[in-house]
Amino acid sequence: MQPKQAKQIAMKTFSLGDNPYPQGHKTLTTGPERYYRVDSVEFHIIYKVENDVVIVDSVGKRNDDEIYCHFGRK
Repeated sequence: MQPKQAKQIAMKTFSLGDNPYPQGHKTLTTGPERYYRVDSVEFHIIYKVENDVVIVDSVGKRNDDEIYCHFGRK
């Protein structure tokens, strides 16, 4: 990952603290907990919200389905 990409991902992640449901977010409905996905640069950020706290679960390349393995998707 390039430093510029890492900075953009960090900025997107920190912005979720102010607005955990930004325009363009997707709800991932598989599993017992509700997770969300936002895109940043060429990466997906997978997270959940518990008691107004954003918990980032995974960050992975957009064209790599490995990020979804523990969500039951292949």
